[in-house]
Amino acid sequence: MIKFIFLISLFLSCSLFSQTTGSRTVTVTLPVVTLMDVEPAGTITFNYTAPTEAGNALVLPTSNITKWINYTSAITTAGVTRRITASISQIIPGTDIRIQAAAASGSGGGTLGISSGQIILTTTAQTIISGIGGAFTGNGANNGHQLTISLATNSYTNLAARSNTPIVITYTITE
Repeated sequence: MIKFIFLISLFLSCSLFSQTTGSRTVTVTLPVVTLMDVEPAGTITFNYTAPTEAGNALVLPTSNITKWINYTSAITTAGVTRRITASISQIIPGTDIRIQAAAASGSGGGTLGISSGQIILTTTAQTIISGIGGAFTGNGANNGHQLTISLATNSYTNLAARSNTPIVITYTITE
């Protein structure tokens, strides 16, 4: 009988005191983030090649595919998606500078942007990637959007010999 009373007492004490609850307030802050860069650093050089036979066209330089756009984006609740634009510092008469951002690849995640396809760059900013939400692309080459930058002749009439003409491509991430 004593064992029975002891077991019942033990059972009741465990039942009565085995559950404990508590609460704590946790504060979370997530800032709005808008970061972008082009990797790797460094310049691109394009050189036309003169034809070896009279009557043949100039040989265009090979497209450059070494540059990648990386970004990190945290938008406000129900915020507007972001886009990346590109423009050039000057136009070379007779020549188009073209750019195309590939689909995002690499180690990123979230709502990554969508390429606008091939764009002929001008001194006016044009969208090359749109629809960027809360996302990150990963850092460095082989992460983000690979860029294909190329030259094309648009008018032989306007071509003039030149050397080492610097053209700056400006990239901007904006809402």
